[in-house]
Amino acid sequence: MADTERPILLYDRIDRNRRNTFLLLFLFVALLAGASIAMGIVLGLPYPFAPLLIIPFLIIALVSYYASSSMALAISQAHEVTKEEEPELYRTVENLCIGAGLPMPKVYVIEDGSPNAFATGRDPDHAAIAVTRGLLQKLDKLELEGVIAHELSHIGNYDTRVMTVVVVLVGLAALMADFALRLTFFGAGRRSGNRDRGGGAAVLIIYAVALLAVILTPIVAQLIRFAISRQREFLADASGALLTRYPEGLARALEKISADPDPLEVANKATAHLYINNPLREHQSFLNNLFSTHPPVEERIRLLRAMA
Repeated sequence: MADTERPILLYDRIDRNRRNTFLLLFLFVALLAGASIAMGIVLGLPYPFAPLLIIPFLIIALVSYYASSSMALAISQAHEVTKEEEPELYRTVENLCIGAGLPMPKVYVIEDGSPNAFATGRDPDHAAIAVTRGLLQKLDKLELEGVIAHELSHIGNYDTRVMTVVVVLVGLAALMADFALRLTFFGAGRRSGNRDRGGGAAVLIIYAVALLAVILTPIVAQLIRFAISRQREFLADASGALLTRYPEGLARALEKISADPDPLEVANKATAHLYINNPLREHQSFLNNLFSTHPPVEERIRLLRAMA
C-alpha cells in the first residue's frame, strides 16, 4: 500500500505548488496594474495619456526577457562544454533528458570550487544548465543525477520562463516607481490641474495614497518574487525526485551543497535565485527567510526523504 501512495503524494505536491505559483503571478500582475494607475495619479496625467507611460518600460522588459539567459551565464562566468570535454556530465544530462522527454539543453561549467548549479532559458528549446566545477568534484553519480534532474525539472516545468518573467516584472516595477518619484520630485503632478478641482482635501488624500502605492510597489514585488521562487524550488525538488525515482540522491546532494564552506565567488543578488541552493551565505532569521529566494534547505531535505 505504501508503495502505491508515494507517487500520489508526489503528484499532489506538484499540483499544489503550481496552483500557489499561479496565484502569486496573478497577484503580481494585479500589483503592476495598480502601480500603473497610481503612477498616472501621481504624475497628474489625464487618463487617455497615462497608459502610454508603460510603453518604454515594456520595451525594456522585452529586451531584458530575451537577453536574460545570456546575461546570467556571462555574469556567472560560465563556459559552454562539449561531450568530449565533460563526458560524464554530458551523458547524465542526455539520459535524464530522454527520461523527461526534453530536448538537450546547452551545458555550461563554472570554474568555481563551491558546489552549485542552475538552469536558465525562456523555454526548453532555448535552455541551458550550468554546474560548478565543485559540484562535479564533490558529488557522487547519484547525487549529481539528483541535481541535474532538479534543474531539468525547472526547464520542463517552465520555471525558468516564470522566473525570467518575474525578474523582469520586478525590474519593471522598480523602474516605474523610480521614474514616478523622480518626476514628482521635480514637480510633475503638483503643477497638474488636480489642485484646481473641487474637493482639494480629497484630491490630496488620493495623491498621497497613490504616492505611497508607487513607493511600496517595488518592495511588494520583491516579496512576491521571493515567494514564487521558493514555490518553484519545492516543485523542482518533487519533479526531480519523480524523474530519478531516487529522492535520496537529491537530498544527499543538498546536504553536501549547503554544508560546503567554499563561497561561490561569482554569485550575486541578481543571480542568486537561479541556483539550486542559495549561494549567498546569510544569518538565519525570520526576516532573512522572508526575503530569501530559497526555502530552508532542512525543509527541502525533510520533504524529499518523506517521498522516499
